[in-house]
Amino acid sequence: MAGDNIQGLETLEAWKKAKDLAMAVHQDVLPKLPPEEKWSLGQQIRRAVQSVPANIAEGHGRFYYQENVRFCYIARGSLIETYSHLTLAHDLKYTSDEIFNRLKDRIEELARIINGYIAYLKRSKRGENEPGAHYIVRESPADYLTQIPEIPEPPQEP
Repeated sequence: MAGDNIQGLETLEAWKKAKDLAMAVHQDVLPKLPPEEKWSLGQQIRRAVQSVPANIAEGHGRFYYQENVRFCYIARGSLIETYSHLTLAHDLKYTSDEIFNRLKDRIEELARIINGYIAYLKRSKRGENEPGAHYIVRESPADYLTQIPEIPEPPQEP
């Protein structure tokens, strides 16, 4: 069973592309960051880009599609977080236009692949009859504050 799952993961296009992106970022971006960014921006980029294939893998290891979809949503969020960090690194001139544009193209391609994988999972409903499979996983709109709440003044001492 576990061997089948690992072999399936190794053939999963979303996971392979995510792992390749992580390798490229580790090789082409992280070593070029200045010393003052190695432990701040560098760690943020490292965590975000490593999270993409890790979450795809974790979802793949689940027994029913809704959990897999949930982990793909997390992977997609980490992918966009990676893009945000790489954009900052590029704007700060830590990466060349060539490297940034190449990584941006890979990120856009991977986002399309993850979206397609999510659509496939929703259609296939793998593990639909597993325990807990009927819990609903969906992206809900964010609740944003439209007004700043009033904070009462602390009581004044006499």
